[in-house]
Amino acid sequence: MFFGVAYHVSAQNPDLKWLDIELSNYQYPYDVHSIDLNVQGQHLHMAYMDVKPTNYNGKNVLLLHGKNFNGAYWETTIEALTQKGFRVIVPDQIGFGKSSKPSQFHYTFQQLAQNTKAVLDEIGVDQAAVLGHSMGGMLATRFALMYPEITEKLILENPIGLEDWKLKVPYKPVEWWYQNELKKDYDAIKAYQTENYYDNKWKPEYDEWVNLLAGWTFNSNYETIAWNAALTYDMIFTQPVVYEFKNITVPTLLIIGTRDRTALGKPLVSEEVRATMGRYDELGKKTQERIPDAQLVEIEDTGHLPHIERFEQFISPLITFLKPIDTAKPLR
Repeated sequence: MFFGVAYHVSAQNPDLKWLDIELSNYQYPYDVHSIDLNVQGQHLHMAYMDVKPTNYNGKNVLLLHGKNFNGAYWETTIEALTQKGFRVIVPDQIGFGKSSKPSQFHYTFQQLAQNTKAVLDEIGVDQAAVLGHSMGGMLATRFALMYPEITEKLILENPIGLEDWKLKVPYKPVEWWYQNELKKDYDAIKAYQTENYYDNKWKPEYDEWVNLLAGWTFNSNYETIAWNAALTYDMIFTQPVVYEFKNITVPTLLIIGTRDRTALGKPLVSEEVRATMGRYDELGKKTQERIPDAQLVEIEDTGHLPHIERFEQFISPLITFLKPIDTAKPLR
């Protein structure tokens, strides 16, 4: 099932600690619940936070994390939204965070969307605004296409999948992605995030999201985590949503950090081709044209994580957009 389980751990950040495969020794900012899923012949559990404000305004927001993250990185977003009266639901997808890491799983965005709907069904939420970041943006798009009756509004924060990488990048099998994951350590993870997410402008508060990934490399079951990561890379590469943006029927907001250059498979192409990939300063505008009546907020000098790097510039247009339609004003 696994190919070459002798993974590499270099001399890493001395502050790193071993992390359990389901992060049982890492505390999330809010209470974590879980639901049982029986999918693909397996019994799995899916973790989620459900934060209900005392001043609940009757509106719900679903936050979907990116590939290299989990629900914990939404802490400041959750706090700001609940202060405004929104109930916030934050799942960890299967294969991520505190949810199950199956030894085999057929990852599709449809399956993840169905799992996410199961969380909403469990807690009795029948409508929500859906916000997805990075890989979560691809999932949020698929969710909105599958469940428009549930999706009140769609917000895409620096989503990946705004271009079809298959047109430029040669296909690599799951085993190739798996071997890459086995080689990762603190230094490699930080180097990737520094270059691709923050334009080589690192701040100490970004360490948290490196440590969560690097801490797993100390786990004797790291090969299972690496295998799930490889399967999700294949899902992202082979299941583009870009061709279906025209079919989105719900009000949509794009929040785009224009300095972002994230794209899958950059090491596999020439420098010339690489320079054309992940151009969020262009992709935001192109995507706005593809999604009917979409609004676009561009945040200059900001990379892949506006809600981490430029929180105030992220949260203000988000809250404006989430207001009831009759009082919301167009964003500029």
